[in-house]
Amino acid sequence: MNVQIIDQPVLILVGPTAIGKTALSLELARRFNCEIVSVDSMQVYKYMDIGTAKVTNEERGGITHHLINIVEPDEPYDAARFTEDALLAIREIHKRGRVPLLTGGTGLYLRALISGIFEGPPSDSVIRKKLKQRLKEEGHHALHKELVLYDGISANKIHPNDTQRLLRALEIYHSTGRSWSTYLESKASNRQRIHFSNMLQIGLACDRSVLYDRINLRTEIMLDSDFEKEVRGLLDMGYGRGLKSMSSIGYRHMINYIFGDYQYEEMKRLLARDTRRYAKRQLTWFGKNDDLHWIEVKNISRVMKTVELLLDIR
Repeated sequence: MNVQIIDQPVLILVGPTAIGKTALSLELARRFNCEIVSVDSMQVYKYMDIGTAKVTNEERGGITHHLINIVEPDEPYDAARFTEDALLAIREIHKRGRVPLLTGGTGLYLRALISGIFEGPPSDSVIRKKLKQRLKEEGHHALHKELVLYDGISANKIHPNDTQRLLRALEIYHSTGRSWSTYLESKASNRQRIHFSNMLQIGLACDRSVLYDRINLRTEIMLDSDFEKEVRGLLDMGYGRGLKSMSSIGYRHMINYIFGDYQYEEMKRLLARDTRRYAKRQLTWFGKNDDLHWIEVKNISRVMKTVELLLDIR
């Protein structure tokens, strides 16, 4: 495996939704001459502003942001593409003598950038549809037994209840004739890995009840800020409810309300509940990252001092 070292400073600021990353990232950018790189799987989409809590042009105050509004809502975007785009942004920011500040809540994207990720060949929608139907009819244990025959290495790593990875492994085999483990082995030996030798990763934390209160408040603000108009506009532009972007938290809830699946108050309740659940999953994901320095979001002075140490500012 080839390793490319990036030894110029890179800042990371992550945490669950609604904890206050945006405000703090802007303060850090102003103080330490940063340009911000979004690590958010939804903010890449154009026209999806209110439901993704994008920072407005006024809020940016002239601070350059990257990887926001770069693809159409029906355009595929994944961790691999994010890695390419983020590395390009990081290199360009360094060339300008500034510090890249990566901030957001999509843990998979951050892991892909730092550790590398390979998911196999492109998805085959026809085969995936057939496998999902078989899963419904035959059950996950039957499909797992099939995977044992075709790809024993992957089968040993995938629990029968992990249907997402189970379907992916079978999809790769049936679409290519090769096992997922074979792909992973060949790519691991050839891919170039990026090593950040001067990276600081900060995770924002706060009491769980406080976080949930912030999420509930954000839900209220979002629904009072023409979010329904935004979603109706997307539907009018032809972006259907089956798209990955339109099935995300917030958008799927509002679409279900628009199509009469929910009453307004039920939609509001489910949106807040599912956002809280998403925040919990984010905390679980980031909790597995041993390189994160967890700091209380209200302790801004400690965040600033920690960054100063990385940048050797006296």
